[in-house]
Amino acid sequence: MNRIRKIVHLAIVVFILALVNTACNSEKNLKKGDQYWAIGEYYNASLEYAKAYAKTPANDKEKRGMVAYKVAEANRKMNYYAKAQAAYRNAVRYKYTDTLTYFYLAEMERYNKEYRQAARDYQLFLDKHPGHKLSLRGLESCEEAPAIKERGSAYTVKMDKNFNANYADFSPAFNGEDIYFSSTRRDCNGDDVNGVTGMKSGDIFFMQKDDKGRWKRYEAVGETVNSKYDEGTPAFSTDGKTMYFTRCRWDANYPRMAEIYSAPRSDAAWGEAKLCELAKDTLSSFAHPAVSPDGFLYFVSDMPGGMGGLDLWRAEITGGSFGAIENMGPQINTEGDEMFPTFRPNGDLYYSSNGMGGLGGLDIYRARFDSLTNEWEVLHMPYPVNSNGDDFGMTFNGELNQGYFASNRANRKGWDKIYSFFCPEVVQTVKGWVYEQDGYELPAGVVYMVGDDGTNTKVLLQLDGSFEVEIKPHVKYLFLATCEGYMNYKQEICVEPALESEQYVLQFPLPSLNIPVLVRNVFYDFDKATITPQSIPALEGLVGLLKQNPSIAIELSSHCDYRGSDEYNIKLSQARAESVVNYLITHGIEKARVVAKGYGKSRPKIITKKFAERYPFLNAGDTLTVEYIKALTPEQQDSCNA
Repeated sequence: MNRIRKIVHLAIVVFILALVNTACNSEKNLKKGDQYWAIGEYYNASLEYAKAYAKTPANDKEKRGMVAYKVAEANRKMNYYAKAQAAYRNAVRYKYTDTLTYFYLAEMERYNKEYRQAARDYQLFLDKHPGHKLSLRGLESCEEAPAIKERGSAYTVKMDKNFNANYADFSPAFNGEDIYFSSTRRDCNGDDVNGVTGMKSGDIFFMQKDDKGRWKRYEAVGETVNSKYDEGTPAFSTDGKTMYFTRCRWDANYPRMAEIYSAPRSDAAWGEAKLCELAKDTLSSFAHPAVSPDGFLYFVSDMPGGMGGLDLWRAEITGGSFGAIENMGPQINTEGDEMFPTFRPNGDLYYSSNGMGGLGGLDIYRARFDSLTNEWEVLHMPYPVNSNGDDFGMTFNGELNQGYFASNRANRKGWDKIYSFFCPEVVQTVKGWVYEQDGYELPAGVVYMVGDDGTNTKVLLQLDGSFEVEIKPHVKYLFLATCEGYMNYKQEICVEPALESEQYVLQFPLPSLNIPVLVRNVFYDFDKATITPQSIPALEGLVGLLKQNPSIAIELSSHCDYRGSDEYNIKLSQARAESVVNYLITHGIEKARVVAKGYGKSRPKIITKKFAERYPFLNAGDTLTVEYIKALTPEQQDSCNA
C-alpha cells in the first residue's frame, strides 16, 4: 500500500512539474512572439503564439483568451482570414476582454461571407462603442452585399494562368506592351522564408508577348532592382523610362520599413535603384507608388496627419526630386486603410480600401476628379471585380477597358493571384424622340444640344424622329426640339458617372400651332370651376410650355358635354377657362398672352387619326355631335364624354 501511495505521490509531483514547465515554455513562446510582432514579422509571431496557445492549460481561461487574440491578430495581419476568425472566436469563448475583439471577429466573418453572424457581432461591438464608423459601414455592408452580388455587372473576371505560380502573384502593371508584376515564387532572391509572410521575399518580374500576341515566359527584372529584400508594386512614369517600386528592408532590432525606390531605364535594362526621399520622416512607411498622367507620385503611408491607418498621399514629381507632400483628404481616405493606387490613362484613379464597407477585405474604388466642383467622385467597382476577399492593384491595357488586378478570393491560404478583367467601354447616351403631340414622328424637326462645358451643336433626326448622342457625366445639358408649325419643347439632363454603359430616354412631344392642343388631366370640382390639386402637374406643364415659347399667345378653350342647357354650359365652361388663365397668370405668364373662352357644347370635338387609333369604334374626321354620341353604346358614350 505504501508503495502505491509513493507511486501516486510521485506521479502527482511529475504532473505538477510538467504543468510548471509547460507554463514556463508558453511564456517563452509568448515573449518571443511579442518580439517578432514588434518588428512586424507576423508569420514568425503567429508560430510562437500558436505554440504558446497549445501550451497554455485549458483551465487558465484568461491567459488562453489573451493568447488566442494574439494568434488572431497575427493571422489577420497576414490576411489569413479563416484562421484569424477561428482564433477570434476562441478569444470570445474564453471571454477575452480586449475592446476590438468583436469588431475584428465581425470583419473576418464578413470576409468569409457569414453576413448574419457578422452583423450580430458588429452590433455587439456597437452596443459598447456607438458611432464607430468602420463598424457602421461593416454593418451596412452585411445588408447590401448580397444584393450587390445578385445585381452583378457587365465585367468578366477570371484567374489568368499566364501569371500565377504556387505562391503569391500581385500588383500587375503595364509599361507599354510589357506587363510587370510582383511575385514570391521560387525564383526570387533572398530568404527562403520571409518572417512577415511565411513565403519567400518578393521580387519584380515581367513578361513580353510573342509574334502571335501570347505572353512568353516570365523573366526577373534584374539585380539592379531585385535584392535580398522584398520588392513589389511596380509603377512607371508616363514616358516609361522610370520605374518606381516598394522595397521592404529589415533589421533584427527594428520594425520592417517600406520605402519607395526608383530605377531609370538604361538601353534595354533598368539602372541601379535609388531611394526616393519623399520626407524626412524615418519612422513611417512609404509604399505602393503610382504616377498620375499630370505628373504626381501617389503613394501610401502611415505618417502622422492622416485620416486613419494607411492613407493615400501625393507629391509632384519635379525632375529628380519631389514637391511638398499632401494628404488626399476625406473624399479618398477613411479611418481604415487605403492602398495600391493605380491610374488609367484618362486620369481616373483606382485604389483599394477596407474603410468604406464594400463586399469585404480590400475593395477597389474608382475616383474621378471634377475640375468644376474641385472634388473627387468615388465609385465602388461592381461585383465580380470586387469580392469578399482583398481586391487591389487594377491596371488597364492602354485605353481599353480591360486589364488585370490581384485578389486573394477563393484561396484558402490567403495568397494573392492575378485576375484578368474585361468590360465593354462605358458610354452614356441620350436617346430622344421628337413627335407631334398626337404621337406621330416629326423627322423634319431639329434638336439643339447645349452643355455647360461649352457644347453647342445641332442634332439632325432620323426618319422616325429619333436621335442618339453621347453625353458626359456632371455636364448640365439642355435639349431644345423645334419644328416649323409647332411649338418648341425642351428637356434638361445631368447624369452621374456610371460603371456600365447607360442610355437615358427623353421625349419631345411638340404641340401644333394650327391644331387645338388637348391639355389632359385638368380636373374641377363637380359642377364648379374650382381647379382640384390633381390638376397641378398638367397646368405646370402648360406653364413650362408657354415659357419655352415666349412669342406665342393662346386661347384657353373650355368645353362641356351635351348634358345641361346651352346657357348653363357656356357659363360653366367660361368660368373654368378663366380659372386656368388665372393660374397661368399667377405663375408668371403675361396676361396679354392668354385668353379664356368657354364654348359649352357648341364646338364638338373632331376625331383625329390618333384618337381613332385609341378608340376603334370612332373614325378619323367624325364630329362628336349629340346625335353621334347618342347612337353609341353606353360604355362608348362614357369614353366620348370623358
